[in-house]
Formats: sequence, C-alpha cells, structure tokens
Amino acid sequence: MEQLTVRGFGDELGAAVRDLADRERISLNQAALRLLRRGAGLEGGRGNPKAVGTSLDHLIGSWTAEEADEFDAALEDLQNLDEDLWT
Repeated sequence: MEQLTVRGFGDELGAAVRDLADRERISLNQAALRLLRRGAGLEGGRGNPKAVGTSLDHLIGSWTAEEADEFDAALEDLQNLDEDLWT
C-alpha cells in the first residue's frame, strides 16, 4: 500500500507530528509515518512490549566522567548481596 488517507488527527496528535517534523527537519508525511511505525512497534522500540522505555534517553551522555564515577561509587554497596537474607 503506497497511499492512505487518515482523518481525525486532532490538535494534540497534529501538534506532535508538527513538532517531530520541525525537530527532525523532515516533512509532515515523514513525521507521521515515523510515529505510525513507532506506534506499531516497527521502529524505535516503541509499541514493543519487550522493549525498555525511552523516557530517559535525553540523559544519555549528559554526565561528565567524574559524575559517572561518583554515581558508580555510590552504587558499590548495592552490589553486595547479604546471603543471610536469601537462605
């Protein structure tokens, strides 16, 4: 199928399509197709119940090496398992 007419987008969905198009500098058609593919689980992991969410993706790469080391150090105690609690 090469062409499909979709009606009833509504203001919120229409704004989401326009926002994606502006942000990615793509056409409205390309933005709508991308959102449809994501929703159908065909692209980007969204819509796939086995996929991990993407709500924290904006944080990827935002820490300095020092901040990452500090975070890892804070988690070190959580790596130790208290065997007495599990027997």
